[in-house]
Amino acid sequence: MKIATFNINGVGARLPRLLEWLEEARPDVACLQELKAPTERFPAAEIEALGYQAVWEGQKSWNGVAILARGEAPVVRHRRLPGDPEDLQSRYIEAEVGGLVIGCLYLPNGNPAPGPKFDYKLAWFERLAVHARSLLEDGGPVVLAGDFNVMPTDLDVYAPERWRDDALFRPEVREAYARLVAQGWTDALRSLHPGERIYTFWDYFRNAFGRDAGLRIDHLLLSPELAPRLVAAGVDRAARAKEKPSDHAPTWIEIAPP
Repeated sequence: MKIATFNINGVGARLPRLLEWLEEARPDVACLQELKAPTERFPAAEIEALGYQAVWEGQKSWNGVAILARGEAPVVRHRRLPGDPEDLQSRYIEAEVGGLVIGCLYLPNGNPAPGPKFDYKLAWFERLAVHARSLLEDGGPVVLAGDFNVMPTDLDVYAPERWRDDALFRPEVREAYARLVAQGWTDALRSLHPGERIYTFWDYFRNAFGRDAGLRIDHLLLSPELAPRLVAAGVDRAARAKEKPSDHAPTWIEIAPP
């Protein structure tokens, strides 16, 4: 079973790239972030034409998340991250697919830091940690996939010294990620590639992709029941090299049958 996460950076603007990637990579499940489109503008028909069914939560101009499944309909469990009913930003959707629970998330960027946006990021991270622990307590195979907007270690950023004060790399954020993983989650990509510089995001500016000046901010975390079934993980860098791409590349894992 192939599961991928892809911050599409505008599903309208990048729809040709998304459809192209779905045809080429053929993931069984794809988690999308930053749809940047209201719910009614999600391109369900075009995606269904490739054999995928989807659940999604849009938001005009910002955010937006979706879970696509090939050959079956995801069964929604949550359309918002639990813990704050007043938070209406579309940053989390959770569904059951193929015997797995899939949580697709778009964690806040948090810049500028310090400030209200950074405070919101840390609060959102804490809510995620509470919900993630409840998923582990429930048991069963779970994947938390998405754009976490955090580089966990120096190995995950091309020039660590330039990012020390950025909201994606401040110690508070890296510590929050470390505490989350310490609940019992496995960082899939890093577990299979422990010493490699692997990036999932390259800025559009200053020829970042050409220089390989990237960041690893897209992650797939696996519950203890699922981690032993991990057989492969990687990043589809070729998608980032195409015309008018997202600034992220799809990140994927392969899971063996139970």
